[in-house]
Amino acid sequence: MDEPLATPQPAEPQGPPAPLPPKHRRILGVLMEKARTTPDAYPLSLNGLVTGCNQKSNRYPLMNLTSEQVEDEVIAMREAGVIAEVHGGGRVPKYRHYGYDYLGVKGAEAAIMTELLLRGEQTAGDLRSRASRFEPIADLGTLAALLTNLMDRGLVVALTPAGRGQVFTHNLYLPQELEQLKAEHAGGSPAANPQPRSSTSELHAGESHSAMAATKAAPPASAAAQEEFEALREEVVELRMLVEQLTDRLDRLES
Repeated sequence: MDEPLATPQPAEPQGPPAPLPPKHRRILGVLMEKARTTPDAYPLSLNGLVTGCNQKSNRYPLMNLTSEQVEDEVIAMREAGVIAEVHGGGRVPKYRHYGYDYLGVKGAEAAIMTELLLRGEQTAGDLRSRASRFEPIADLGTLAALLTNLMDRGLVVALTPAGRGQVFTHNLYLPQELEQLKAEHAGGSPAANPQPRSSTSELHAGESHSAMAATKAAPPASAAAQEEFEALREEVVELRMLVEQLTDRLDRLES
């Protein structure tokens, strides 16, 4: 059985965790994801970690990291107590995360943070559907309670005002990154802000923006139409999630 080396210890949460550089966030998100979705292959080797970081599905932004780049980041993250190197029967070192300890989360909260680390800012509807691949989140009301708790602890920030299409992200950005995000989403109602970007493909991104443009041009005129609109939107989110899951499986088969 793989065991961590003696030196690295999980970081003890002391209030909100320190911001992480982009590559650190990607590595932590990948390890947290793969621990849940592919437990038989976890902990990850360096090659597995590189593949997960550069994966085309369930990622934004897309990255093209080399083994050397990932190895350099891993060393720094080990020293910070965010991840650990483990050794089992083989010669190849593997890596596990201490994300739950570092962030002070578990269950559905951990699922939400994993998705935000992998994709960045998202609407509440997209976030619920995507995080549910790790932990079931019954409805948007359940998600709202979880997000409120995470915001109270400084782990999540809302980028747009409350309302339909509200956008959230994690609070692990470097200060200048977070300020840029806030500026991009400032000055409009939730429905007027652009849809957070989808990393599945440029085609999906184009479809998402086209659908949103059509929605703005013809808003629902009644409560019944609004309910129908929300139901259709949920179906679109679920279909998008299904496509992303299938793409993820293809990525794993090809790697």
